[in-house]
This record gives sequence, structure tokens and C-alpha cells, in this order.
Amino acid sequence: ITMGSIAGLERFDSPGKGRALRVTRPFKVGELLYSTPAYTFVLSLNERGFNCEFCFTRKEKLARCGKCKKAFYCNVKCQKEDWAMHKLECSAMIAFKENWCPSEISRLVARILAKKVGQLIKDDTIYVEDVDNEKREMHEADVFGLHRFFSKHLKLPDHKDLLTLFSQVACNGFTIEDDELSNMGTAIYPDVALINHSCCPSVIVTNKGTSAEVRAVQNMKPGDEVLISYIDVLYPTDDLNNRLRETYYFTCDCRDCKNKSKDKEKLKVRKRSDPIEPEVISNMVRYARKTIREFRAVKHTKNILSELLEMCEQSLEEMGAVFDEANVYMLHVMYQAMGVCLYMEDPEGALTYGEKIIKHYSKLYPPFSLNVSSMYLKLGRLYMGLERRSAGVSAFKKAMAIMEVAHGKDHFYLTELCKEMAQK
Repeated sequence: ITMGSIAGLERFDSPGKGRALRVTRPFKVGELLYSTPAYTFVLSLNERGFNCEFCFTRKEKLARCGKCKKAFYCNVKCQKEDWAMHKLECSAMIAFKENWCPSEISRLVARILAKKVGQLIKDDTIYVEDVDNEKREMHEADVFGLHRFFSKHLKLPDHKDLLTLFSQVACNGFTIEDDELSNMGTAIYPDVALINHSCCPSVIVTNKGTSAEVRAVQNMKPGDEVLISYIDVLYPTDDLNNRLRETYYFTCDCRDCKNKSKDKEKLKVRKRSDPIEPEVISNMVRYARKTIREFRAVKHTKNILSELLEMCEQSLEEMGAVFDEANVYMLHVMYQAMGVCLYMEDPEGALTYGEKIIKHYSKLYPPFSLNVSSMYLKLGRLYMGLERRSAGVSAFKKAMAIMEVAHGKDHFYLTELCKEMAQK
């Protein structure tokens, strides 16, 4: 790991957290701490044909691999650079045809093994015994997929080592997202895996192509630890810590989690002349969590989008009897409903939800959050599509103010955004 070569940063041992990173000089909001290439990465299958497999550039008229006709590139240079990784998949895709279906994590692990993995990933030992049954079954299926689709090109380690590697990659893999936070792929960044979690992060990680860039979202003084949030921090403390425990095997002790300071605001209840009983509130929280779980489960199976929208509307009505519109569970369901409307090509419906969501997002998320900028972008694009130009430009400007800090002023997303704003 190359951390030693980056000025202004040093590794240290953080009590109870293991390896960590801190700054040795001041950094201002928006300043780049460092940029790092991916050790290895993989483009999501549903992005194929839209983005270059090697540099992730999104453009029209990509050239495709002459053999499998499934992988697309900017040009011959990108194709040549990618061949060492693409050859793991090329002939298998031809042989298996539509039965070629490894998971994204199996594809990433194959690439790690092809690069002869050393000790690459943050070495907090995850004992395979700690992994719950459901996760273990998933990893078993991933290992099976690795054997089925990649064994021709790779010498695979034994089963137990593979399970450990899958657990490590599940903890340390990094999602590469576009400007609206849609998943484009997954990557391994050893220099980012050093950064610990906080619900009040001091930095944010964004991507430029397949590289990761780390920028300050708070003013930092020498000795401050570099901290990112591993998860979406919208939710109440208990939900956040359950999620961290399930995925990363630890709980957070940042100031917000210690004093649960934001929970009252996040679980905002309707104002009524006769206050709502605590029991009614806790029952509704249980209902909300159950609804979110159920929606996640049926989201990919229900073909009838109108049924999904109905589910959202029903639970909003149910929760709305107790919860305020600013309650994060209400916002979560509205966000899902907005997604369904976008999918159904109903821009007006999507806008109605989006306008409600954004009112509260900017108060609930930490400063310079990508969740907020991506929502402003979605709204801006909806307004522009409905020829509501001034509203569109105003939403774009709000997105821009966040992205200039998070992505840096020279990022191509901002150049593209300027073009979108100029379009008549």
C-alpha cells in the first residue's frame, strides 16, 4: 500500500479501530487529500454498451470486442489495456451464451486472483464463522459461480480461502457511481480501505473514471482523522448501527451515534393537540422497517410497476397518520416511489415526490452530501424535460455548489452540467 508517498497524510493505529489515516497539515473544504487508481475494477453488466469497460467513459458509438461482441471500448487503446482482465470473461461468454451469469463480486474476485492477490485489503480479520448464514449462502453461491465461469483461466485457492476473500471483498469493495448515484461498477482501492467510518465524515470519496478521489468536506487541522461514511447516513442511530454490524462487523461511536442527537428530527412525528403515545410511535417504526424490507424483496420480482407504486402510496398513507412528512421513513418510501415514477416515465409524478424529498434532505444529510446533489440533478433534469427551464437551472446550480466541493471544480460531470444548463 502506497500511502507513505502522499504528502500531508500518515497512517496510525486508532484505538479499537486498527489501521487508520490522519492529516499532518490543514486541509480546507473541497481540497483534494489524494487520488488513487483502482487495484482492480469491473463495470456492471447493465452498463455494458453505454460505458467503456476500461475507463468507464460514457459515450455514443463505442467499439465492441470482435470476439464476444459483449464488451465495449472507447478505442483500440482501451481494449488492449483491458485485455488481461477481459480475457477472463470473453471466451466463457461465448461458450455459456445467455447462461453466463456470474455475480459482480465473483467477477471482481476473479480479477483480484488474476492479479495474484497479496495482502491487499484492510487486514481486519473477518472470521468466516462471524458471517451469518444468509451471507455465507450468498458467498457459497459466488464461489460456485467463480468455479463455473472462471476456472478455465484461473488457478483457484481452496474453498475456505475463497470464502474469506469474498468476505473481505464484500467489506472493502467500493461502488463506483455516476452523478445521480446509479451503480456503474465495483472497485478495490487499498488506499481508501484504510479510511474508517463516521456518520459525521470529514472527507468524501468520488470517482474520476476508475480512480478514486478523496476531498475534505470539513476544514481539517493536523492530527484530524480522515473519516468517510460507509453507508447512507439518513437513518436513525439504531438502523445505522444494525446496518454497520451486518455489513462491516462493527458499530459506530461518532458523536451523533453516542448522543443520538439527530434521532428526534429523523423520526419526526405529526404535531397533534393530543400527543401521540410512544407505543403508537414504536409500532409505526416497526411497520416502517418491515415495509422497507418487503419493498426491497419485491422490487425486482414485481413486473407490474403500478403495483409497486400502490405499495408505496399505501404505506405513506399508513405512516402519514403518525409520522411527519420530514420523517426519514416517509422520505425513504417517497424516494422509492419517485424511482418507480421515473421508471414508468411519469416525470410529473416523479417531480411531486422529488420536491417533497429535497425540502428535508438538505437538513438531514451532512454538508456536501452526494445524496443531496444527486437529488438536485434528478430534479433539474425533470424540470428541463418538462420545459421548466428556470426551475431546472436553479436546481442544477444547487447541485453544482455541492459537486464543486465533492468532485472538484474541474470534474467532467461539472463540464457536462454547464452544457446541460446552456441548452435551450
